[in-house]
Amino acid sequence: MSKEYERLEKCYESVKKRIGFQPEIALVLGSGLGDFAEDIQMEASLDYKDIEGFPVSTAPGHRGRFVFGTVKGVKVVIMQGRVHCYEGYPVRDVVLPIRLMKMMGAKALMLTNAAGGINAEYQAGDFMLLKDQISCFVESPLIGENVEELGPRFCDMSEVYDKNLRDIIKKTGEGLGIPLKEGTYVQLKGPNFETPAEIRMLRSLGADAVGMSTACEAVAANHMEMKICGISCISNMGSGMTDEPLSQQEVEETAARVAPLFKRLLTESIVNIAENLK
Repeated sequence: MSKEYERLEKCYESVKKRIGFQPEIALVLGSGLGDFAEDIQMEASLDYKDIEGFPVSTAPGHRGRFVFGTVKGVKVVIMQGRVHCYEGYPVRDVVLPIRLMKMMGAKALMLTNAAGGINAEYQAGDFMLLKDQISCFVESPLIGENVEELGPRFCDMSEVYDKNLRDIIKKTGEGLGIPLKEGTYVQLKGPNFETPAEIRMLRSLGADAVGMSTACEAVAANHMEMKICGISCISNMGSGMTDEPLSQQEVEETAARVAPLFKRLLTESIVNIAENLK
């Protein structure tokens, strides 16, 4: 057994001692989007600091806990706040929560984030469904000894974001009257926002939105053969695309403005995805 898997098992045992709960779907809430966890039928919560050997979230607006409960009868585990590489954690710590939620029993993973718009047709407040990603600007969580208990040494990345789940979310959005863009997400390390030159470079690479999370989590989940989907809230346009300087305040204000629509989209998508998993 690898050391990484031993560590994961210790975290899992630490959770099991406190909470007996088997989720169907795992959900990660990004910057400014954490309030969704307050609206579910909560059964229990567990702060990251209370899990043995677990990284603690320090980013603004990230509560730093697991929430266990149901969304219209669907059992979910929610990360109310994630951990990032820019907080000083190695990438294997960053994806540890994803691996733990799979060990809890989750079959599907919904990743959300606040992202900067790179596509000139986007505007702040849009939702983008992730159809692909660029993750080569951050270290892969699979570097080093392979955790054979989780997945193969070399995993296929041709369809990271499950097409069936994407179709479900698109149909859900249409039914709710919530428009969705669809594009490619790129993760940079952060914590600084990008320069105008970097935004131009990323656009030339085919990216539609940029952020500081998500892609490495998707790599780890794909390695474990989880079904993955992702939604970005376009919280601002990339550096140089407007005359305004970028700020965390703008990210949080945009997320708060679109929160009602985001909650409706997530709620109904979770129900529809759970039906598809049966």
